[in-house]
Amino acid sequence: MSLILTPLSDIPMIHTGDDLTDIIIHGLEKSGATLQNGDILVLAQKIVSKVEGRWVNLVTIQPSIQASELARKIEKDPRMVELILRESNHVLRTRVGTIIVEHRLGFVCANAGIDHSNVAGEGDGSDEWVLLLPENPDFSAQSIREKLELYSGVQLGVMIIDSHGRAWRQGVVGVAIGLAGMPGLVDMRGKNDLFGYTLRVTTIGVADELAAAASLVMGQADEGTPVVHVRGFPYALREGNLKELLRDKEQDLFR
Repeated sequence: MSLILTPLSDIPMIHTGDDLTDIIIHGLEKSGATLQNGDILVLAQKIVSKVEGRWVNLVTIQPSIQASELARKIEKDPRMVELILRESNHVLRTRVGTIIVEHRLGFVCANAGIDHSNVAGEGDGSDEWVLLLPENPDFSAQSIREKLELYSGVQLGVMIIDSHGRAWRQGVVGVAIGLAGMPGLVDMRGKNDLFGYTLRVTTIGVADELAAAASLVMGQADEGTPVVHVRGFPYALREGNLKELLRDKEQDLFR
């Protein structure tokens, strides 16, 4: 079995209120791709956030006392720190320039996933604009999935990904932050390996594995390919969500 990842061509600059499903369909047509049962569409978080209007102009942010004090310690814009605190459940670690938080969506990430790269504000040329993560990425993925399935008449998966760092590793990789119609985890416990040993603890983060592969195709800079069509995903599609990928705090040895 082959896993084929195809970046969709001719994806335009995305603006608030754009119909992302129509844009994806146009990209499929321009790329010569068709949709079949079991296909998955992987979307960069940034285009979903833009469509949903998750822009914030730092000019409009008044930092709290807490944000101002933390900003002085880590040498960071207090307005950005204020936004990070608003988007987070807890601050876990800090260092100069970086805050590690539990995002309100439940995962651990740097600076609450707030993005300042490849972000141009709506309506002016200011460099004070930043972009928050989607309000509910699972819901966003499900909405896009439903529209694409209605268009195509086939069963699909949709995943929204972002770039995260990892404990004990350098560099960022693509990870799933929202999904619909596909598994986040595949439980291999009870199955046998090549030598007949029964697996006891193995679960596979298949959504993150695919997210990392799709991120390679998308790129991280000026490639302009924020949607990837996937064929040959080696696991059955099913209903899934972000929550199944999140480790319980009691089991998280890095907190």
